Amino acid sequence: MQNVSDYLIFDAESGTYIENPEQVVRDDVEKHYWLNVVRAIVKDWRLYLMLVPMLAVFLLWRYLPMYELLGCFKVTDSVKPVAEQYYSGFSYFKTLIAGTGTLTTEFWRAFRNTFLLSFYGLCFGFPMPIIIALFFNEIRSNVMRSIYQVITYLPKFMSTVVMTSLVMMLVKQGSLTSGTGIISQLLVKIGAITEEAAYSGLMNNPSFFRAIYQISGIWETAGYDSIVFFAAIIAISPTSYEAAQIDGAGKLAQMKYVVLPSILSTIVIMLITRIGSLLNVGYEKVLLLYNTNTYVTADVVSTFSQRYGIGGTMTGLAAAAEMMNNVIGMLLVIGANTIARKASDVSLY
Repeated sequence: MQNVSDYLIFDAESGTYIENPEQVVRDDVEKHYWLNVVRAIVKDWRLYLMLVPMLAVFLLWRYLPMYELLGCFKVTDSVKPVAEQYYSGFSYFKTLIAGTGTLTTEFWRAFRNTFLLSFYGLCFGFPMPIIIALFFNEIRSNVMRSIYQVITYLPKFMSTVVMTSLVMMLVKQGSLTSGTGIISQLLVKIGAITEEAAYSGLMNNPSFFRAIYQISGIWETAGYDSIVFFAAIIAISPTSYEAAQIDGAGKLAQMKYVVLPSILSTIVIMLITRIGSLLNVGYEKVLLLYNTNTYVTADVVSTFSQRYGIGGTMTGLAAAAEMMNNVIGMLLVIGANTIARKASDVSLY
C-alpha cells in the first residue's frame, strides 16, 4: 500500500494539499509509455532495422529447432513429421542411461570424454588468457604490444578446417615419400616419444589425442580470449600502482595484490560462463581430428549424436543424448552462479 504523501503534498502558502509534481511526471510517463516507445523506434529506426537479421537468425536457428526436441520423447520416423509421431516416453533416455547394449557403453564413454576434454580445457586453457593479459600489461612499447597481440589473435581467425589441417601436418605420420611432422620430430629429438610412435602417427594414438586437442585449443583461443582480461586490466587506476610502489611492491607483488583483485569480478564472470559450456565441446574440431583408432579418448557426446543421428537413423536417440548434455550444462551454470554469488557477491544474475 502506497502512502498518501506519494500523491499529495501540503502547500504552506495556500494551506491546501496539491498533487505531488513527481507523481505527475510518473503518471505522464506511464500514460504515454507506448507512445514514447514508438517515438524512440521511429527516431532510431536505422538501429532497430539492423536488429532484424539477428532476430531472424535467432528465430530460425535457435527457437524454431526447439520444436524438434519433441523427438526425444517420440518414436522417430524419417518420413513422418514430429507432430504425427507417437509418444514413447523416456525410452531413449533409459536406453542411454541404464541400457545394457553397445549404445549405452558408447554414450557413457562419449560423456566421460566430453567431461575430461572440457575439464582439462578449464584447468589449463582458462588461466592462459589471464597470464597473457598480464604479460601484455607489462609491455611498455605500444608498437611491440600491438605486434604481439596481433600474433596471438591470428589463430582465432583461422577456420576450424585450416587449423586442424595445420595440426595434422605438424604431427603427421611418416611415409615412404615424406617424413614425420615437425612436432613429431621435435618430440623424438627430446626423447618424449619413440620413433615408432612418430612414424605410426600421433593422431592414430588415443593416448596423445587429449594433449593435442588441449594444446591446439590454447594456441587457437588464448590470445583472443585475453582481450576481455586486458581491457579489465587497463581500466585499473594508476593510483593503485603508485600506492603499491610506495609500499615497496615489485612487479609480481603488484600483479598479486593490485591487478588480480581488481579483475576478480571479470574472472568470476568468465569462469561461470566457461563452466556453463563445460560439456559443450566443439564437435567440429573433434570430428576433423579423430578417427576410429582414437574413439576411446576422442569420441564426445556431439560426435556420438552426429554418428547415430545424421550419419545413422537413430535421430531420437541422438537428440536425447544432446538434450541430456545441455540440461547438465544448464545445471552447472546455475550451480556455479549460486556458489559465486554466495562466495564473492559476483554473479551473472
